[in-house]
Amino acid sequence: MANTRIKIKNNWQLYLFLLIPVVYIIIFAYIPMFGAQIAFRRYSPRLGIWGSPWAGLANFKKFFSSYQFVRVVSNTFILSVVSIIISFPIPVIFALLMNSFNSPVFKKVSQTIVNLPHFISTVVLVGMLLQIFNSNTGIYGIFAEYFLGRKPVDLFSKPENFRIMYILSGVWQNFGWDSIIYLAALAGVSIEMHEAAIIDGASRFERILYVDFPAILPTVTIMLILRMGSVMSIGFEKVFLMQNGLNLQVSEVISTYVYKIGLTGSSDFSFSTAIGLFNSVINMILIAIVNFFAGRMGETSLW
Repeated sequence: MANTRIKIKNNWQLYLFLLIPVVYIIIFAYIPMFGAQIAFRRYSPRLGIWGSPWAGLANFKKFFSSYQFVRVVSNTFILSVVSIIISFPIPVIFALLMNSFNSPVFKKVSQTIVNLPHFISTVVLVGMLLQIFNSNTGIYGIFAEYFLGRKPVDLFSKPENFRIMYILSGVWQNFGWDSIIYLAALAGVSIEMHEAAIIDGASRFERILYVDFPAILPTVTIMLILRMGSVMSIGFEKVFLMQNGLNLQVSEVISTYVYKIGLTGSSDFSFSTAIGLFNSVINMILIAIVNFFAGRMGETSLW
């Protein structure tokens, strides 16, 4: 205890900086947890949280027995898992390729170009998709009509196209930004290891495979664990903006369903809170399972 006090006294400036994020987390993460009890009440804004009567697990049972349960959970899970399978390896591969080039100018220009889409807002991105793939006035429609001699199929009217456009647009927008952490990890790889590999006759691909990739594997593992911890937390904005009455059967996910239940229509705050709490519990279970297997299979895990 005495040693801890001495460390705090000698490094009080660092602990002062730490105070800001701690206060932020307490205010915006821990204090709102008291509101989670709404999920177990029949909440009324007039009575408030503490005055509303208890409902037990009634809201959860209502969700589990709802015809929407299977649809929104399966849509969320499929969209998220497929996104991870397709989008997660691409930043790793891109970082390995960028690190293999010797020209610093080429590296900087390439990284700047691929990072720019990350700064496009979700509203603008969806607007670009709607304009580019418009079957009448978009680039897709003009070129398709020129080569086919007729108006093409409206992509946004086909439910099967929603997942493809959502995932691929996400890859295009974020793979450059996601690769930054892997490039930073690769910067710490010892040059002597590469020189030794060259002396042993290793090709550039073999150096990537046996020197660079093992060096960033712990980082890849941690990022995958964190990504799996948000499997059920599909971003609301992009899905909602791409959603329409024709693709609703595959685009209705938990976040959009909670919005519609809680803030539109019946405004059932207790029911929507119960769904959100169920979503958080599933995410916590998933991250614990993935972290357990990551720890058993290797030496890298969150805890």
